Amino acid sequence: MRKLEGLLGCRLLFRDTRNDALTAQGERLLGPARAMVVQADTLLARFSAKALTGEVRFGSPEDFASAYLPEVLGTFAAAHRSIELHVSCQLTLPLIAEFEAGHHDLIVINQYTNTPGNGAKMLWRERLVWVAGPGWVNDLTCTVPLVLSAAPCVYRNRAVSALCAAGRPCSSAFTSPSFAGVVATFRAGLGVTVMPQAMMPPGFVTLDNLPNLAETELALLTTPRPGAAVSALVEFVTTRVYRKSGQALKG
Repeated sequence: MRKLEGLLGCRLLFRDTRNDALTAQGERLLGPARAMVVQADTLLARFSAKALTGEVRFGSPEDFASAYLPEVLGTFAAAHRSIELHVSCQLTLPLIAEFEAGHHDLIVINQYTNTPGNGAKMLWRERLVWVAGPGWVNDLTCTVPLVLSAAPCVYRNRAVSALCAAGRPCSSAFTSPSFAGVVATFRAGLGVTVMPQAMMPPGFVTLDNLPNLAETELALLTTPRPGAAVSALVEFVTTRVYRKSGQALKG
């Protein structure tokens, strides 16, 4: 990042002890930079891809889909025009139930780290954080207002468990099956939510006056004997998401 700032002659990222945020110049650069990466990925994938055909039924949590899938699946679809993609979004626990019922070939799941026995392939691991909107002013000395998806939800389970273990009372300020609805609500300052830091929308802040949360693991779960089309998407999602999440830079 410092090398890029030196080349451009401006500061792109503001850092303090709690958060990283884009400067005005960084915001201006973000859109064109993302477009360049997508174009480069599409070009490389199209000329290096094998001619594959088939169908892939892919399921994903909505927060993961919002943060990663538009670029990843768009590039994959452009490189493999003969593969038919069917994508659906759902909370992790219902996704697993649908997968076990044979409705998906490949799903992304949120799980506790090192979950035994499910055969999932880890994408990356990260500690969950408490997140509030830009205008949040509540000091959270009393009841913690939660903005989360409805049960069954992995993030809701972890948030409530952590608060109960710490003896902190909480209430449900807003419940929605939609990630977009959750984001809109805590953007308005009605409560706090839980998510991996890598998925935080720009401009939001983490809160350090609430109990620590366990790490989450984003993983891929596939059918026991995936076909060539499914295997190609597994490899594509793994490499693109690993790079986009910054896990390689974190070591």
